[in-house]
Amino acid sequence: MYPDSNQHNCSKATGGGVAENLAELQRMLAAPVIAQQYRPVGDSKVMQEVIECAQRFAQSSATVLLTGESGTGKEVIARWIHQCSVRAERPYVRVNCAALPESLIESELFGHERGAFTGATQERVGLIASAEDGTILLDEISEIPIGMQAKLLRVLEEEEFQRVGGDESRKVRARVIATSNRRLVDEVRNGRFREDLYYRLNVLRVALPSLRERPDDIRPLAIFFLNKFKHESHVTIHGFSQAAMSFLESYHWPGNVRQLANLIHRACVVASGELLHRCDLGEPDEELTTATSTELDALTLDELEKHFILKMLNRHRGNKTAAAKDLGITTRTLSNKLNRYESEQVRLRVA
Repeated sequence: MYPDSNQHNCSKATGGGVAENLAELQRMLAAPVIAQQYRPVGDSKVMQEVIECAQRFAQSSATVLLTGESGTGKEVIARWIHQCSVRAERPYVRVNCAALPESLIESELFGHERGAFTGATQERVGLIASAEDGTILLDEISEIPIGMQAKLLRVLEEEEFQRVGGDESRKVRARVIATSNRRLVDEVRNGRFREDLYYRLNVLRVALPSLRERPDDIRPLAIFFLNKFKHESHVTIHGFSQAAMSFLESYHWPGNVRQLANLIHRACVVASGELLHRCDLGEPDEELTTATSTELDALTLDELEKHFILKMLNRHRGNKTAAAKDLGITTRTLSNKLNRYESEQVRLRVA
């Protein structure tokens, strides 16, 4: 699970029996072909560099850290890395760290033995073990409680773990990919994330650009989502009107690719013609337009995220569940962010 380099893969391919070696070679040759259906959408230079970098990292077993704003497609890149690797035919397990109850997170990750606690009537295989010989994605790794981070560090350092209520050490045979939409360096400085865990995760790193930094990708992404959602919605839509596409390409997309996908999904449901028109797209996050483009350009990424979250909360009149759903994050993540803003003496103005 920790850095093996490409030499490990080569030695593995020459070490076993003939049948085992042949099967391994077939998986290595088939991986790039299988991966094409998972290839991220993006024609821009910056996105092509991200895709190629991720494909190179796929040949290693080292831990990968994916960073970037919410909605930039970190999970898509994680899946691309898995599909480009020799593990492509093995399990791919995504763990939404923000959605795991703090009281159950250890049991969910590592599993538990029968009788380990009240209600544990049978043994449970944890998520890490279920990803054996494959890939486990720890999505929003910054949301793991600080106490649990020490146990995760042991998994990365010693490549083993114990089930809750058990004393047998079990080997970890899954490659770890982690994502974060926060700056983990800042989380370390503020005491919310272990420094040693950060360095263990940050072996190979891919920073995903926001959609604002890759405007050339808006058109291919829009076409991709249209083709996807029109089939799901059972509608016949052949494309976008010129006005609709002009709007999409000029909008600043504070919610990144996820926001674009949600907008087109909704448009496919409400549209009645063979083209998506400007009126079908509605007015996404109209409140954000109260800030001028100059003001938005002056914001840092953290400030822009904060601006977007507070506006979405205003839009839903303080309803955290509704705001989190539109933001594409969990209610717990939203609450954590709001608590952080309050600690920074940010004044929340909820209509």
